[in-house]
Amino acid sequence: MIMLRTLTTAALLLCAGAVLAQTSPVGLWKTIDDKTKQEKSLVRISEAGGVLTGKIEKVLDPTKQDAVCEKCEGERKGKPIIGLLIIDSVKKREGEAYWDGGSILDPNNGETYKVRLTPADGGKKLDVRGYIGAPLLGRTQTWIRME
Repeated sequence: MIMLRTLTTAALLLCAGAVLAQTSPVGLWKTIDDKTKQEKSLVRISEAGGVLTGKIEKVLDPTKQDAVCEKCEGERKGKPIIGLLIIDSVKKREGEAYWDGGSILDPNNGETYKVRLTPADGGKKLDVRGYIGAPLLGRTQTWIRME
């Protein structure tokens, strides 16, 4: 009987861990353009030391596989879009259901914005809000979890 309780407890802890992992932005996401509604890329969000970063892993338009960030400034200028760091320095907001405090790059215009990442639909979607100043002054894309 004690063995059964131990196994049941272990199974419940594993399931709880899987649920919590799915409500984190960490993973592979399909980006959807908020204006055109077109699928654009796959972005992998990773965590190291409580800080999230995101890189473009794949561009979905076959004609843009060799695209570079022409409008970017500094070290990103002329760099390939694939492998480009677009999300940087994002942290979990204590007591909130979102991550922020970092930045997101829009490779289309080379501009960098503040960012807020909010898991939605049980972690199957991610609301990515880029903004200037306050979060009210920006736009949101909803990305789809791939893994």
